[in-house]
Amino acid sequence: MLLLRASVAIIISAALIMPTAFASRIHRAPTSGLTTHKSRKLTTAHKSRKVRGQQAIEPERVSQIQEALIREHYLSGEATGKWDTTTQAAMQKYQADQGWQTKLMPDSRALKKLGLGPDYSNAINAQNSTFAAPPPINTIPTDQAAGFAAAAGVNQ
Repeated sequence: MLLLRASVAIIISAALIMPTAFASRIHRAPTSGLTTHKSRKLTTAHKSRKVRGQQAIEPERVSQIQEALIREHYLSGEATGKWDTTTQAAMQKYQADQGWQTKLMPDSRALKKLGLGPDYSNAINAQNSTFAAPPPINTIPTDQAAGFAAAAGVNQ
């Protein structure tokens, strides 16, 4: 009886193991040296692909970047409007000093920190807005100011 159970257990385990042993995912290259890939002719659509993205910086923008780098003492001289090696080196140094990745193209964080970020003054939600300073503190009612102070945990 014990022999029968042992042989049945071996047969069942062999039946479970065999399919996974033969279903390996190892793909071998053909040994004949011939490949089965058919060569495709490149059409004109494949040959001339449209280059996407910004390829160069406009001279006016380069001048703005150079003026900001001069103001921050990373570049000397005058703004030329040419994205030359000295301008690239100054921008890379500025980005490295900020702890950012140094790239050949300016990082958006660096441009914002240099004061050259986007201008939202013509945005839809900013057209009828006023960017006035907040009212002076003495115009806030005392009970309201006391409520703010209490909520913030500040003693007056």
